[in-house]
Amino acid sequence: MGFEIAGYSLLPVVPELVLAVGAMALLMIGAYRGDRVTGLVTGLAVFLVVIAAALVLWLPPGRLVTFNGSFIVDDFARFMKILTLTGSAVTLLFSRGFVAAATRRMFEFAILILLSTVGMMVLISAGDLISLYLGLELMSLALYVVAASQRDNLKSTEAGLKYFVLGALSSGMLLYGASLIYGFTGTVSFAGIAAAAKSGSLGLVFGLVFLLAGLCFKVSAVPFHMWTPDVYEGAPTPVTAFFASAPKVAALAVFVRATMTAFPGITQEWQQIVVFVAIASMALGAFAGIGQRNIKRLMAYSSIGHMGFALVGLAAGTPEGTQGVLVYIAIYLTMTLGAFAVILALSRHGEAVETISDFAGLSRTNPLLAFFMAMLLFSLAGVPPLAGFFAKFYVFLAAMKAGLFTLAVLGVLSSVIGAYYYLVIIKVMYFDEPIGAMEPARGELRAVLAVTGLFNMLFFVYPAPLIDVATLAAKSLF
Repeated sequence: MGFEIAGYSLLPVVPELVLAVGAMALLMIGAYRGDRVTGLVTGLAVFLVVIAAALVLWLPPGRLVTFNGSFIVDDFARFMKILTLTGSAVTLLFSRGFVAAATRRMFEFAILILLSTVGMMVLISAGDLISLYLGLELMSLALYVVAASQRDNLKSTEAGLKYFVLGALSSGMLLYGASLIYGFTGTVSFAGIAAAAKSGSLGLVFGLVFLLAGLCFKVSAVPFHMWTPDVYEGAPTPVTAFFASAPKVAALAVFVRATMTAFPGITQEWQQIVVFVAIASMALGAFAGIGQRNIKRLMAYSSIGHMGFALVGLAAGTPEGTQGVLVYIAIYLTMTLGAFAVILALSRHGEAVETISDFAGLSRTNPLLAFFMAMLLFSLAGVPPLAGFFAKFYVFLAAMKAGLFTLAVLGVLSSVIGAYYYLVIIKVMYFDEPIGAMEPARGELRAVLAVTGLFNMLFFVYPAPLIDVATLAAKSLF
């Protein structure tokens, strides 16, 4: 196709190359011009992400494979990459106000987000264990740094350190699992593993358990969720919004691809693990969020619960279940980014709000903001006819069709219990006395909120485009 190096086609990796080279160019600009160009670098980074998304859509249709099958671009990868790039672009918009403050000017922030995004895109297209690990580490190393990016803040430094230590542990587990799988199958490629793993030997199942443990850490599923609440609370709010969105999409993508394409022969074994993890995550997300007073900690438990719901679709192990996961993660992304747009929009005297009590009386001081937040919270709780209801509907339906009735029932119960803490925030916004007026929200936050809020409210009117694209993407894995 013209794009070749050492006999390998570079066409499938064009979006990743553009992002990586662009990030290096921005690094040079920042290094030569200093922190004065923070705004310019952030703006150019958003532009680069948009270009990368356009290139993902520009790639020829069908399945593209390069580097001996280590890098795969199919409809599934395209769908997940567009979601990841959306999450990254919105995070960069969110961070504009944060990095523009005179005390916090850092051009590196946008570059780290770009490099992390390159890692996520490699992860989504991973066709073997080596590219999976490379993508995971490239994504994670930048995340450790951005978590601790507020150097003068003790909580932020603690968040970065906790994430780094636990992330290193999970990477070790994942590598150990990968080495066991390689040892028992003699290959690292997913297709080769699938051919060799027609029957589950004990060693292979052990390897699978360790591999899934490493991936559970990345989607912050129970019992590998311990870092999530502390890191979400300690990291700067734009970083928390990033953690809750794009990396979750990429990690869930590789979770689905690895289980569906590398271990179709031993579905029974990994299904048990996924069912346990899904139930534990949904339950913890529902109960642990009830006592939270800090809005970012609450969003952490909310994201743990939502990853549990998404894994319900994966547990089904069917194309329908995979479609449910894709619809779920797309809707989850819009709900989360919308909620964080509101959290970032609320500030008093230049200080961002952190506790739920800060939302008191928002319906009187800023009725439109309160209305959109209420709609997003209802959607997160899964109240019909909002988008969040349909997200849960598709994964539970797939689980029931696969005969996992207990899982579906426990999911519905968790959803009902979890609705309590979303309703508490709505009650505080609409029935408590206002504390004081908020500063006006920045334009980009209002734009993100309008798009995500309207999407969640009007999804039921015309859900076909998302459902159709998700169905195509799911079919490309089977």
